[in-house]
Amino acid sequence: MSLFSTTFQTIENGISYASQKQQTIAQNIANVDTPNYKSKTVTRTSEFRDLLHNELEAYQTDSKHIPFSNSSQIMITQQGNTSYQANGNNVDMDKEMADMAENQIYYEALVDRLNGKFNSLQTVIRGGK
Repeated sequence: MSLFSTTFQTIENGISYASQKQQTIAQNIANVDTPNYKSKTVTRTSEFRDLLHNELEAYQTDSKHIPFSNSSQIMITQQGNTSYQANGNNVDMDKEMADMAENQIYYEALVDRLNGKFNSLQTVIRGGK
């Protein structure tokens, strides 16, 4: 029997993903002038694994649809097919800054939700006061 809902696990997975993505973006920005450096991106194989697994049933009705899987893994891939600078570097600073801002909003939303869950628990512990 689980004491808490799967929300905590889902939020924890999201925060881990946001943290890894932030580190990767920072690494890309730090190497913006490094010759032949190829930018990296962070992706997940399945978002909200617990939510999809426990609460939603998904049916793939066409082979072109994105498949649903029960594993949630973070993958880092290198973007090696482009070059934006003469030295072979392909870090696009505008894209990296936009990705960083988007990731920050995502992270803050997760932390806000986590704070809400803890506030709810605190209210229950105090007897509704």
